[in-house]
Amino acid sequence: MTKQLPDVQASSPDVSVGLNRVGVTGVEKLVKLHREDDRPIVLMAEFDVFVDLPSWRKGADMSRNMEVVDEMLEEAVSEPALSVEEVCGDVAERLLEKHEYTTQAEVQMEAEYMIREETPATNRPTQATADIVASATAHEEEGTREEIGCHVVGMTVCPCSQGMSESRARDVLEGLDVDRETVDQFLEEVPQPGHSQRGHATLTVETEGEPPVDLNELIDVARDSMSARIYNLAKRPDEDHMTFESHSDAKFVEDCVRAMAEGLVDRYPELPDDAVVYMEQSNDESIHQHNAHAERVAEFGQLKGEVEGE
Repeated sequence: MTKQLPDVQASSPDVSVGLNRVGVTGVEKLVKLHREDDRPIVLMAEFDVFVDLPSWRKGADMSRNMEVVDEMLEEAVSEPALSVEEVCGDVAERLLEKHEYTTQAEVQMEAEYMIREETPATNRPTQATADIVASATAHEEEGTREEIGCHVVGMTVCPCSQGMSESRARDVLEGLDVDRETVDQFLEEVPQPGHSQRGHATLTVETEGEPPVDLNELIDVARDSMSARIYNLAKRPDEDHMTFESHSDAKFVEDCVRAMAEGLVDRYPELPDDAVVYMEQSNDESIHQHNAHAERVAEFGQLKGEVEGE
């Protein structure tokens, strides 16, 4: 006869305080996402899984959480045309079903994503990386909201330091008796130096159900919000291209967030007004010991109105 083991988690805690999130973090799983007429995308993903816990219960069922994650991810490997946010949503809904004492379940996922592309000047094949971020929250009364987005890296140039360099160049050229029209034309054609920064952009979209956006397009919007894209492979013409492009479009950290907002509105004008958009830009300063940071969280309807000047 099998001995019945005690369910300690179901007992009462010494202190009756409810908890918003209890679960497991850092769960690594191999996820294969199928695509029509193309090779599948294989991701090494890391999951965080949470449920809420009432004040009368000592602990959550960690083994049950892991069982649901394992079951769902195994199905994700074999089921065609599943997106990462759908995987998160399905796992969150199963968690809610299997935990009768919870009212909310949350699943978060991150994975490195490889992008095949060409270098900007020499057109050589290369690869870039972006971090996929996806999540879902299932609520017993409010349904399921899913989120998809990315972290990407790029390059920015400071407009302030560039303005000082331009002023210095203008003084030198005028001191050499170059006429003002020629000076203006030269500075228009040849952007002056400014201190450059490694930029980190984050862009996510959250909606009720699966967001009607494409991950690759979100990555494009985030990468294009900075002064220039960067590439793993770069021959000298490519380096010259990136340097010139970035100095031709100098941006403050705040400008990058606003560029993300404009890019998203241009790409997806029909997004639901209640979609929640998260945009963040952090720049690693090259001439300071501190870094620069800006972010915005807003419903899409409000964001669209601001971008279009309404």
